[in-house]
Amino acid sequence: MDKANWTSVSEFVFLGLSERQDLQPLIFAGLLATYLVNLVGNSVLLLAVWADPQLHSPMYFLLSQLAVVDMSFASITLPQALVHALTHHRTVPFASCMAQLFLFMAVCNMEGYLLAAMAYDRYVAVCDPLRYSAVVTRSLCLKMAAASWVVVISHALLNTIMAAQLRYCGNRLQHFYCNLQILLRLSCTRPIVHELVVFTEGVLVVLAPCAFILASYVRIGVAVSRLRSAQALRKALSTCGSHLTVVILFYGTVILPYLRPNSSNAQEHDRVAAIFYTAVAPALNPLIYSLRNKDVAAALTRVRRKFLARGK
Repeated sequence: MDKANWTSVSEFVFLGLSERQDLQPLIFAGLLATYLVNLVGNSVLLLAVWADPQLHSPMYFLLSQLAVVDMSFASITLPQALVHALTHHRTVPFASCMAQLFLFMAVCNMEGYLLAAMAYDRYVAVCDPLRYSAVVTRSLCLKMAAASWVVVISHALLNTIMAAQLRYCGNRLQHFYCNLQILLRLSCTRPIVHELVVFTEGVLVVLAPCAFILASYVRIGVAVSRLRSAQALRKALSTCGSHLTVVILFYGTVILPYLRPNSSNAQEHDRVAAIFYTAVAPALNPLIYSLRNKDVAAALTRVRRKFLARGK
């Protein structure tokens, strides 16, 4: 395309989850309810982990980090989507879109890396329980979290800089947040370099934690298959149950759009799928850990009793 026809984009227009005005109140109510469940659930989980000494362990340190990421995950996208659902003004400055893209990519990938770190914790707990306290230490968890942040921030920064340098032929985004794939589609010329980065560095960064989780659970599965005691088997399954549920929920909603056939409604399906992994899954995570984890449930009971005792 001739450079003279390129559009200088200073802002983007978000089309949201739906362009039908009669659905906006329903969309607003659903997003608001999901967001509040996310904030309350993860805040209560954080309170339990920080206030109860019995949860001051490496596993629950990682769980507290996951709660922070889940709240950040939703807070990057949902407040803006809520405003857009109530108003006809859906424009976002170019710089704000790039900032949202950076934050979203960093936090989204951090969720995968934290789940990978928690998979390693579960692997040691099941496969080498006698050495668990010596292998999985708070120092190790801090190092894993710090290294993960370095990787995901570098990845997000690289992709954001490249997206900011693209030339765009339009500014209408058929989504409710700044999505890298949609931005690439708006580029006036095929962003070959950016596509190469996405399919090389991007694939490695995104798939590395998924591959690590899969390998960890293969090893756990082999170890569990060798257990002869029914009680030991139940304990192993209880140890991994909550984490495995969260992993399936997160990666299932992320991968699902790529498994469906291409159709005229592909972009609409992508937006619906995005709601599940940006809003629904982060809201369900604290409920999963509270309901399926006896330690967390007991900690919440103790914290509640402490607050009631102080109030008397």
